[in-house]
Amino acid sequence: MDRRRFLLGTVPVAAAASMASAAAVSGSATPQTTYTPSYFTAAEWTFLKAAIARLIPSDGEGPGGNEAGVPEFIDRQMELPYGHGSYWYLKGPFADDSPPTLGYQLRFTPRDIYRVGIKSVNDECLKELGKAFTDLGAEQQNHVLRGLEAGTFKVAEIPGGAFFDQLLTNTREGYFADPQYGGNRDMVAWRWIGFPGARADFTDWIDQAGKRYPFGPVSISGRSLP
Repeated sequence: MDRRRFLLGTVPVAAAASMASAAAVSGSATPQTTYTPSYFTAAEWTFLKAAIARLIPSDGEGPGGNEAGVPEFIDRQMELPYGHGSYWYLKGPFADDSPPTLGYQLRFTPRDIYRVGIKSVNDECLKELGKAFTDLGAEQQNHVLRGLEAGTFKVAEIPGGAFFDQLLTNTREGYFADPQYGGNRDMVAWRWIGFPGARADFTDWIDQAGKRYPFGPVSISGRSLP
């Protein structure tokens, strides 16, 4: 669950930003204190922030997932057609244990995956560890997340791997998406990896591997930062 392993899994963005030097980036996101979730309940919101804090911790090389606004990004997505599964085929037959080559075979929308998944993980944590996920220590939380990913931490109602994949995918998306969607606040993730964002032309730098991009990123809205 270390940050380097997490980012190596984000191939499209990391590849586009390979010219950057992570050591050259400084600064962090402005803390968010006013956002109120629209979809997640208070308990679910606490779980979400705790899990994101383990996937992209605040004490790593770059900005933490919570500081970058990843929970806000995910909550916003749940209220859009994506969250309601509008882009997914959700008719039967359903299968909980189908091979990945068959694609998504569950009955759950992204909203359902979080609602059912969070409850199922908390129930299993209470049963096996005596505490809800948010009340566990960091190492125990890591243990649970690793178990979900590997399929060794079994939960009821939904495959643990499906829940973990949804959480990890949306966390990555929120960390690197344009700030207008709620995450990547102040373009901190882009600034960290040296990604130019929505700049119209940066082709001169694509082949200059190892060199820091000298200009700050630009968001879709036109906002720029050094």
